[in-house]
Amino acid sequence: MPAKLAAGAAAAVGGLILASVIGVAAVGGGSSASAASATGIKAGKVPAAFLPWVTKAGGLCADESPALIAAQIYQESHFDAAAVGPETSSGTAKGPAQFIDSTWGTWGRDDDGSGTASPFDIGDAVMAEGRMMCALIERAKESGYPGGSVALALAGYNAGWGRVDQYQGVPPESFAAGQTYNYVHDIIDRAAAWVDTIAPAVAGSGSGADAARKASTYLGLPYVWGGGTPEGPSQGFCSGNNGYLNGSCFAATHSGFDCSSLTQNAWWSTTHLPRTAADQYTATASHPVSMDALQVGDLIFYSHTGSGSDAYHVAMYYGGGMIIEAPRTGKNVQIVKLYRSGGLVGATRPA
Repeated sequence: MPAKLAAGAAAAVGGLILASVIGVAAVGGGSSASAASATGIKAGKVPAAFLPWVTKAGGLCADESPALIAAQIYQESHFDAAAVGPETSSGTAKGPAQFIDSTWGTWGRDDDGSGTASPFDIGDAVMAEGRMMCALIERAKESGYPGGSVALALAGYNAGWGRVDQYQGVPPESFAAGQTYNYVHDIIDRAAAWVDTIAPAVAGSGSGADAARKASTYLGLPYVWGGGTPEGPSQGFCSGNNGYLNGSCFAATHSGFDCSSLTQNAWWSTTHLPRTAADQYTATASHPVSMDALQVGDLIFYSHTGSGSDAYHVAMYYGGGMIIEAPRTGKNVQIVKLYRSGGLVGATRPA
């Protein structure tokens, strides 16, 4: 339940979503194998009425995912739009995302266009949950507390951020008989279990489609700073603040790719891209592509300065509004919705 604890609340879990988290599959009357593989969650997990909203809410910010949203809704209400939680000192939890009046007043909107913003409306509730989680994820990053930003955000959603501040992390099992602790870890496990790691098929032919297909063979492989070559994944190294995970040099002990070595490897059979994101931009800048005219295999660059020659990240267009990328240490090669935050510069076409 958002920003509060309540007796009898569904104990669920939440946390870091691993591998290729790209969406959810419909269940019941609207489910199909093609819908499942196109969105990335195993069939039979999410009711059809929730599917478009869970998918949309899961793309509101980079660290959120449809699988996370779906697992959290399941934990809160088992997808019961009419759910009413027990009365507590904080109020009564309502709807599939179990909002109380105070938090609903902050996050609730008329997302489904019905003319009324209601915590019992599926679209309104799911999108409100997504907005609140994005805000909590950002707050978790700024806090510097251990445990991972998604896990911390889930704890804040369930128990209130004051409890996260109190414990400087996810509240321990000793707090409230482990209710929040279990909520966080159960959602993490469920979201990971619901992910369909089979990538949607790449459409078309040609060097760009071939590059995207090559990159998709590495889904689930860890991001490794400095790792990866045209020949395949390799161990990397740590430099400055890069490559470390939980205080250890992750890059030196794991094989994988960083963002630019993944795109370099994927394109190598037809175009020998240079090693870094900035150099890849410079090498392909003579072939810019409008963001409205992307083709599979196009490179998409992000920069803190607004200049592609200073690009810190590169991803590849996968089709259908999705990209494939090696995002950062602690994450795996994944397919996600194309995002425009983080300093989007633009796109280029290597060939």
